[in-house]
This record gives sequence, C-alpha cells and structure tokens, in this order.
Amino acid sequence: MRRLMPLGLLAGICLLSPLQAQTSHNQTQAVRSITTVDVARRIGVIADDSMMGRDTPSRGLDLTAEYIASQFRQFGLKTSIQRYPITRRRLQPDRSQVVFSAGGTEQSASFVNAARFQGGVAPDQPVRKTATLVAGTQTAETAGKLDVRGKVVVFVTPATPDPDALQQVLRVLYLGEPRALLILSDSDSAAFASAIPRRHPERTVIGIASEKPVILQVQAGAVKKALSAAGVELSSLRSSTSPIAREVSSLEVGIEMKDTVTSSLTAPNVVGILEGSDSRLKSEHVVYSAHMDHIGITPGQRDSINNGADDDASGTVGVVELAEAFSRPGARPKRSMIFLTVSGEEKGLWGSDYFASNPPVPTKQLVANINIDMIGRNWPDTIVAIGKEHSDLGVTLNRINAAHPELRMTAIDDRWPEERFYFRSDHYNFARKGVPILFFFNGVHEDYHEVTDSPDKINSEKEARILKLLFYLGQEVANAPKRPEWKPESYKEIVE
Repeated sequence: MRRLMPLGLLAGICLLSPLQAQTSHNQTQAVRSITTVDVARRIGVIADDSMMGRDTPSRGLDLTAEYIASQFRQFGLKTSIQRYPITRRRLQPDRSQVVFSAGGTEQSASFVNAARFQGGVAPDQPVRKTATLVAGTQTAETAGKLDVRGKVVVFVTPATPDPDALQQVLRVLYLGEPRALLILSDSDSAAFASAIPRRHPERTVIGIASEKPVILQVQAGAVKKALSAAGVELSSLRSSTSPIAREVSSLEVGIEMKDTVTSSLTAPNVVGILEGSDSRLKSEHVVYSAHMDHIGITPGQRDSINNGADDDASGTVGVVELAEAFSRPGARPKRSMIFLTVSGEEKGLWGSDYFASNPPVPTKQLVANINIDMIGRNWPDTIVAIGKEHSDLGVTLNRINAAHPELRMTAIDDRWPEERFYFRSDHYNFARKGVPILFFFNGVHEDYHEVTDSPDKINSEKEARILKLLFYLGQEVANAPKRPEWKPESYKEIVE
C-alpha cells in the first residue's frame, strides 16, 4: 500500500519542479558539448607525431600541457601549470654512513661495505635520534599498534622469518612514518659487502626533499659493540617468540647520506579550477584526473613514436571535454571542480604524487577523485569502474548509470583484481591521502605501450558516451548534500 504524501510536502515539490526542470535542461545542454567529433579532434592533437610520444620530461609533453592549459583558459577556468622538480641523484658511498653510539662506544657502518640504501627518501640533512627497537615475533597487527612516527626504528629480523609476514610488518612500520627504518642484517660482512653495487645506481627524486622515511639495511656485525654497550643482545631478540618494542635511551643512531646531483629538470601538471556555485560547499572540490604523458620514442623501428592515443590521450581529452561541459551556462555545480592532467604516470605516478602532496587547496577539501585512464578501446557498451567497493561512490555510480539508459553504457566492477590496477594509476595517490576514488578503464589491448596505439583506432563515439556518464556522475557528487564516504574496512586498508 502506498503511503499518502502530506499536502505541504507535495506543494513544496510542485514549487521546486520548474527549477529541477531548468537544471535538467541546463545539464542536457551542457552534456551535448561532449561530441564524437570533438573527442576525435582533440585526441588527434594530443596523440599526433609532433608530440613525440609525450615522454616525461620532453618538449612534446610541454607542448601538450600548453595545449590543455589554453583549452582550460578558453572555458574560463582558473588555470595554472604546476611544475615539479625531477632530480637525478647518485649516492656517494665513501661520504655516507650510519653511526651507532652508546656508553662511549661509537661504531660506523659505511655505505661502501656495511650499509645499503633500500628505499624511501634519503635525508638531505644528517639525522641523529634515539633508537626505537622493534624485534621478536611481530605481526602486521602488533606493528600497527606501535607509535613510530618521527622515530628511528631499528628492526631486528627473527631467526626464521616468514617472508610474506616480514614484508607486511615492514610495510606497516614504514606507513607509520618513522624518520628512518633500519633493518639489521645477520649476513656476514663479506656476503653483505658483495651485495652492495660498486657503482651506486642513479635514483630519481620527485619534488623537494621531504621528511618521508628512509629504509636502510645495516650489517649487524659492524655495529655489534655499540649495540652491546646499550644492552641490546641480538641473539635473544632474534629467538624471542613475543613481540618486542621499546625505546633504547642509551642508543643513538646517526644517518649521513651524501649525494651527487647528476641532473635537474622539471615536468608539468595542468590544473583548471571551476569555482562552485554554493557559498558553503564551494570550498570542497571534486577532481577529474588523467595522465597526459606516454612512453616517448622506441628507437630502431620504422615507426618509432609511441602516440599513446588510448593510453592516455583518451583520458586526457576526457578531462578537457568534461571541463568544457561543466563550464557551460547553468552547469556549474555547488562544489568546485578541479580538472587535472598530470605527467610522469608511466614513470611511477610522479605528477599525481606531487599534486596530491601539494594541492591548491587542503587535502581534506578534496571530496572525490574520478580518474580516467584508457577509455577509447575494447567493448562499445561497457567500461570498468575500479574502486566501486571501497566507498559509497560505487552506489552513486550505479544509480546514475541506471538513470541514463540512453547512453547505452554499463559501468562494471573490476574484472582483473589479480592485476592490481587499483594501485597502478594516478587515483591511488589520492586514495592513500584519504580521498574516495573511482577509476574508469577499458583494459589493455594488443597496442598497449606499442607504437600502434594510434588515434585511428579510438572509438570516439563510445568515449563520448562514457564521458557523458562521467559528467552526470560528477554533477551528482558535486551537488549532493553530503560528501562521499569510505567503507571503514577499505579506509583502514588503503589510506596512509
């Protein structure tokens, strides 16, 4: 039995219906700006041979950024090109060391033979802190309960470690944001030294120096006397069946890492901002993103230019098309919109990592990220939406998808969870900062990362329908009274 609606509420709806009709009309007019012809034309520009494969960094990438910025300005967006530093560095091992000091005993582990850089960010200034000892039978759960933020963690591996469990523990400790994570290796001095490269490889540093943790391995024998002076007995720690964690006030650890800068360049991100129409909600922002870079030139082939039409000129053009649609009269939503094209995705999500750490507004004001990477190929009536299960954006998408059957486009769940695509495109840098995401992706194909990924193979009509779906989705998210919410278990798993 249908419940009768109160007359007052019914009258209110009747009064609102002309406004709703007008809004619907405005959105319909705006979505018509997304056309097959425009999609094909813009992909033809970005994936043209003249862009030389849009490597990061390159002249072709800069030309692409300038083209996108000019489009954003035409739409009336507040437009900027955010350039981030790309520095190539090489460790000077003979000038780098880890020093353990306790009770008047000081021992150093040189990067020539007794210390090894494992990852993270090498500190640009010397670090000197009291050691926090973590040892025994640790699990990801026990490690997750430790407060290691800003500390120098000295980790002693158990005598017979489970490799998978050990990696989980180290990951949890690293995500706890210590200043440094030092792993004591029980390898003998000769074996440890032989594993250190004679010439340290160059490493790429994105952005300016940060306080992110550095991960080092230290040959335990090189600092055993200092450990003993602090009352740290390695044999009992390695054999302990209980988790151990304590600050060792008598043990101080110093880290000095000297680099040679071999090159210093920059690369662009393009940012276009459309201010929201609501005085309260306009401080919150919905982000559309795509990567505008590709893999550049493959020498030695008759056709050597990797045009990257699907990967990811298709997504880049998608962001441009959406920016144009949202900037049409009457289509500006309550929340503000950020239209973002990043570079360096192919090298390791460089540009999105930099943007997510240096956004134009506080990260807490980014309510959602809709990322677009490869949407111009494969099925004509289906697009994969990765991340639906992690927030209520999935429910919103399903509702919007059902409301627009005229688009003949179905957004389905991740078909390839084993490929871990969730962690392989730019949305991940937003997710780990706590921003709910959806990632739209048509899957790879035989032309993926080949010179044959050319504009003539793009199904522009299909892409236009996907973009119309994403326009309606963005309108729903940007106008909703509440911001999207994470599923609690997903937040715990993904957000750093």
